[in-house]
Amino acid sequence: MEKIKNIKISSTFEKPILLDVFYKSNNQKKDVIIFCHGYKGFKDWGAWDLMGEVFAEAGLFFVKFNFSHNGTTPENPLEFGDLEAFGNNNYSKELDDLNKVIDWCSEGGKFKNEINENTISLLGHSRAGGIVCIKAEEDLRVKKVISLAGVSDYKRRTATAGELESWKNDGVKYVLNGRTGQQMPHFYQFYEDFIANEDRLTIKRAVKNLKVPFCIIHGDADTSIAVSEAEDLYSWNPLAEFRVIENANHVFGAKHPWDKDELPNDLKKVVAISKTFLGN
Repeated sequence: MEKIKNIKISSTFEKPILLDVFYKSNNQKKDVIIFCHGYKGFKDWGAWDLMGEVFAEAGLFFVKFNFSHNGTTPENPLEFGDLEAFGNNNYSKELDDLNKVIDWCSEGGKFKNEINENTISLLGHSRAGGIVCIKAEEDLRVKKVISLAGVSDYKRRTATAGELESWKNDGVKYVLNGRTGQQMPHFYQFYEDFIANEDRLTIKRAVKNLKVPFCIIHGDADTSIAVSEAEDLYSWNPLAEFRVIENANHVFGAKHPWDKDELPNDLKKVVAISKTFLGN
């Protein structure tokens, strides 16, 4: 199995996108699955590498990447060394970054003999669950989509009425990263971008209008995003496949760093459900 890490591609913005690919090199075109990390996440977090290997062993071309403004840098993709970029991130930029990754897969480049550019699926964790749903609804190149512990609503996460005034006046608000102890900035542009693009960024609208197969996977012990949000998604698209993993937390038993050579059991279940859904 081939594993090529930290391929640099251009984004629409001044910062590049760093991506990894996992695949069996056999000159046979493989269906593509693109994984999108969540809030305060990155492509090399925890057990995501191992997950990519399992998908690749199943015959898929697995791609994972860092959003251009996730706060890491190409020189050090494992640390949040660019908090200015993190503060300037927003949902629209993440959708644009994902579009660039889909473009890259569609073009194939040096991997054109390995990639089936006509079968591209998306897998989004946490905040990116909403990103992949929105992208799948608007982009005909996406054939299937999986929300993994995904959110159902961005609006109520954007600002409370009380903090909005101070956020606007200060120009920034901070969120603690419990793992690193860093105060992560969110500049007020985040709110302005959401309001300017609210219809596009309404997950309910996208999910109700999805025309491709949709899979919802959530753990019922998720304390970060309640399983009720997965139930919301399912209520808006009852043709979806809805799978609740008992006693699974938000990251399905993984942590960072992950020093074991196999996936945690709950993440194994996630991959098994996903492979079946994708037809592998």
